[in-house]
Amino acid sequence: MKRFITLFVIIVFTHGLYAQENKLIKELEGKHNALQKAIAATESLLKNTKKDVSSQLNSLTSLNSQINQRKQYITTINNDVEKLNREINNLDNQLRGLQKDLKEKKKKYEASVQYLYKNRSIQEKLLFILSADNLSQTYRRMLYAREYATYQRLQGEEILKKQEQIKKKQAELKKTREAKQSLLKERENEKLKLEKQEKEKKAILDSLKKKQKGLQAEISKKKREANQLNARIDKLIAEEIEKARKQALAEAKKEAAKNKANKSSGSGSTGSTKKPAPVDAYTMSKADRELSGSFTNNKGKLPMPITGAYMITSKYGQYAVEGLKNVKLDNKGIDIQGKPGAQARAIFDGKVAAVFQLNGLFNVLIRHGSYISVYCNLSSASVKSGDTVKTRQSIGKVFSNSADNNRTVLHFQLRKEKDKLNPEPWLER
Repeated sequence: MKRFITLFVIIVFTHGLYAQENKLIKELEGKHNALQKAIAATESLLKNTKKDVSSQLNSLTSLNSQINQRKQYITTINNDVEKLNREINNLDNQLRGLQKDLKEKKKKYEASVQYLYKNRSIQEKLLFILSADNLSQTYRRMLYAREYATYQRLQGEEILKKQEQIKKKQAELKKTREAKQSLLKERENEKLKLEKQEKEKKAILDSLKKKQKGLQAEISKKKREANQLNARIDKLIAEEIEKARKQALAEAKKEAAKNKANKSSGSGSTGSTKKPAPVDAYTMSKADRELSGSFTNNKGKLPMPITGAYMITSKYGQYAVEGLKNVKLDNKGIDIQGKPGAQARAIFDGKVAAVFQLNGLFNVLIRHGSYISVYCNLSSASVKSGDTVKTRQSIGKVFSNSADNNRTVLHFQLRKEKDKLNPEPWLER
């Protein structure tokens, strides 16, 4: 019976231990799988570049984005290796503590066994109990003998439990060390890939530096096209803001007239002295104000404006092209490269403010209260001005340039009225 109870305790305890997993390893595995998947997806966007300046410049921006992504991944691996080192040290300390505890328990158990061995006969136990001076002492000695036997049995079970704990901790330590070795191997592989991409980048830079005249001409062309696009966007946004202001003004006048009529008929004579807001204080309708508030509350949670695998090849603001001297660009939004066939999609509920063509490509403006999102470089648009759109709704197909290995890039901007915003902090990554 005692052997059965002991075996049952071991089985239940062992099952409980092995049902647990090292949370840190599981968390790191999930994170690294996601990062590897993201890098693999963006790798497929890199194409063999043609020899003309435009293609090489575009390829350079894509390659720079991929290199930065890989560098960030290597930094993540380095940080995670440090986490695993701390976990290994922690497990080592726990293991030493368990082994010390086991040694002490074995020592106590050995002492109790020796004591029982010396006092093992039934006659000696009976003599101990029957030699009591009175019945009360006899009863206490019987309890003592029984409790000592129970204490010895529990000590044995504790030793078995502690041995299972040590076995589990050793397995956990082994798994953590294996995870660390796997990360170190992964880091070396990523470094080799990074080195290869750095060589590709150098080759493109060397080629572009030899074509300085053509490079400057291409940069000037890009700036002219960007200025032309931004001027058109600025004009349309100004018109949209004025339209919204007039609509809000009309709404405010209507409300003021309604309040005046109620007061004249006596229905408004409740003793309230609250004055209506000045008409010129209204710049948005009630619906637009509510939509603006919802948009603001979703900062950092808005979906990417392109479907499928993507990478951001050009950041917001003024910046120098990495690797080239005296080559500076000024981006009013961000450029997002996707796969051929990618769709542009609305980042939030709203109303299409404008759809226009420029240089044969479509551009869409969507108003979300006081915020306006802008989607440029579309080969086709599936919405028209005045349409109501929902979050993640497709609004058109992103243009794939057949003259540049079907490079597919969405230019995306975000405005709050006339103010230009950096879209990246608003988007979920």
